Amino acid sequence: MPTIALITGANRGLGFESARKLGKTGAKVIVAARTAASGDEAVAKLRAEHVDAEAIVLDVESVASVRAAAGRVGGSHGRLDVLINNAGILPEATAANGNGPIDLNLFRQTFEVNLFGAVSVIQEFLPLLRQSQAGRIVNVSTTMGSLSEQLNPDSPYYDLVVPAYQGSKAALNGLTIALAKSLKDTPIKVNAVCPGWLQTALGGPDNRAAAPTTAAEGAQIVVDMASLRGDGPTGQFVDRDGPIAW
Repeated sequence: MPTIALITGANRGLGFESARKLGKTGAKVIVAARTAASGDEAVAKLRAEHVDAEAIVLDVESVASVRAAAGRVGGSHGRLDVLINNAGILPEATAANGNGPIDLNLFRQTFEVNLFGAVSVIQEFLPLLRQSQAGRIVNVSTTMGSLSEQLNPDSPYYDLVVPAYQGSKAALNGLTIALAKSLKDTPIKVNAVCPGWLQTALGGPDNRAAAPTTAAEGAQIVVDMASLRGDGPTGQFVDRDGPIAW
């Protein structure tokens, strides 16, 4: 019986590469995208590489959309083995008229996707993960959200000031810890990962040239944590080099 994995924002970038890599391991990947057209396009590419994939419409900003998607997955498969909360935004990177470090609209926009979207998805899909013999939740975070790194003058992240994004990911890390604690007596493992600074559209048009890591390279830690054995860790924050300080 193949692993059934759902990835939010899987039609491009890190989400797509995670779907490809996980699919190559034999998992059935459910490509969650905001529109049917973008999901279908991604699935066609994956199937061309012999990945077992299907698309589902899921907009993390809409509780109704998330709930409907969970209903469809439950009706088709009866369970979910892997949930990867990948969908995320960084509007501070491209905001033309932001109000310095404090812009309420940017905070609301960013938290709506990066935190509340993940909470909504977990809430609706957790009953299906409980039907799995070894459920895995992977929250895609960033070292930029580490409070320790933000306070460390020697850190390469020290001078980065994008508080809405950093705050949303710090909150996602807190959610990861709380969820891991609440599920400690179940087979479900919950972890946060930093895939690195990636050559994707997340950081705006200049990001692809500046970022040192491809989406395919960044996807490996996502897949590694999605594929943990039963004796693997839970409640951890890691990148490809190991644990990250919260």
